[in-house]
Amino acid sequence: MPLPKERITNMRGYGVIEVNNPGWMEKDRPQVGPLDALLRPVAVAPCSSDMHCMHGGSGPKHNLILGHESIGEVVEVGELVQNFRPGDIVVVPCNTPDWEVPQLQRRNDNNAHDRRLIGSFKFMGSKDGVFAEFYHVNNADANLVAKPEDVSVEDALMTVDMMSTGFYGVEQADVQFGDTVVVFGIGPVGLMAIAGAALRGAGRIIGIGTRPNCAALAREFGATDIVSYKEGDVVEQILDLAGPVDACIIAGGRASSVNQALQLTRPGGVISNINYFDASETFEIPTALWGLGMSDVALKTGFCPGGAYRIGRLLNVIRAGRLHPGKMLNYTFEGFDKIEDAFRVMDEKPRDLIKPIVKISW
Repeated sequence: MPLPKERITNMRGYGVIEVNNPGWMEKDRPQVGPLDALLRPVAVAPCSSDMHCMHGGSGPKHNLILGHESIGEVVEVGELVQNFRPGDIVVVPCNTPDWEVPQLQRRNDNNAHDRRLIGSFKFMGSKDGVFAEFYHVNNADANLVAKPEDVSVEDALMTVDMMSTGFYGVEQADVQFGDTVVVFGIGPVGLMAIAGAALRGAGRIIGIGTRPNCAALAREFGATDIVSYKEGDVVEQILDLAGPVDACIIAGGRASSVNQALQLTRPGGVISNINYFDASETFEIPTALWGLGMSDVALKTGFCPGGAYRIGRLLNVIRAGRLHPGKMLNYTFEGFDKIEDAFRVMDEKPRDLIKPIVKISW
C-alpha cells in the first residue's frame, strides 16, 4: 500500500548533526523493498548507545538520525511481505539481520553479525534510526513481531534491546542454578542481566552500582546484594561477601572492569561482556590476572541477537508474568517532538533516571 503522493518526499528526524551537536533534521523518506516495511514510531526509548554515538564514542557521525528502540505502526509493506499489513502495531528488534546471508546459517552463530561485525545493527549503523516520522525495517516477516494485546507498550519496548542484551549476557555466561553471579552496572541492561540470572536459577546475584532507585529495582528483579564503589574497592567487598564467583557479567563501566572481573572469577568461570565500550579505550590485562594465560577463565563478548524468533521468546516470558521490564521506564514524555526532551534527559542522567520513554500519537 503506497503512501499518498503528497507524503512521499521527506520527513523529520532527531539525531546527531555532528559530534556533540544533536538536533532535528529533514531527510528523504526511506524506500521500501519487496521484503521490507515502512513504519512510524508509536513509542521510542533513548539509550545510552545513542548518547555514545552522539558524543563520538563510536567514531564521528554526521547527519544521522538516532534511535534503535521502538514499537511501530506499519505504514507500508513490500509486495512479498506476508505477515503484516498497514495499521499493525509491531515490536521492532534493535538488530534486524539480513537473513539471506549464508553465514547466519552456521550453527550457534550470533545473528548480530550478518554481513560484517555488528552488521545486523542497522539503525544508526548503516541507516537512519527510529527517532523519525518514518523508518525502514528490512526483512519484515523475519524481523518484526506483532505486539500481543496482553503485553503493555512499555514491557514490549524493553524486549527490543535492554532485555535481549541483558539476557544475552546471562546466556554467554551459561549461568546455572545455584551459581554466584556478579553484574557490573545496574542500569537497564544490568537490571535485565540480574533478572535473567534470577530466572536461570542463580543463587547469589551481586549487583555493582550506586543509584538508589536502580538498586531497589535490582533487588526486585532478583539481586541478593548491592555493592557500591563509593564504599570501597568492589573486588575486596565482593570477595569478602562471596569469595570467587562463577560468573561476572559486565553491563557497565570502563574497560578496566575486565581486570576487576578477572580478580573475581573462579577457575572454570566465565566473564561475559555486553557493555558498549568507548572507541578510545584500551584493554590492558596483566598476565598475572589471567594466571599467566592459564587461569581457565573464559572471556566472552557479544552483541544482543535480534530477529522475530528472539523477541517472541522474550515476549513469552512477559506474557507468563515472570518479568515486567517496563518498570524501568520511569520518565514518560508524550508526543513526537518530545524525543528531543527525552534525549536530553538521557544525556544529562539525573540521579533518579532509569530510562525514559516517548509515547507518540499520530
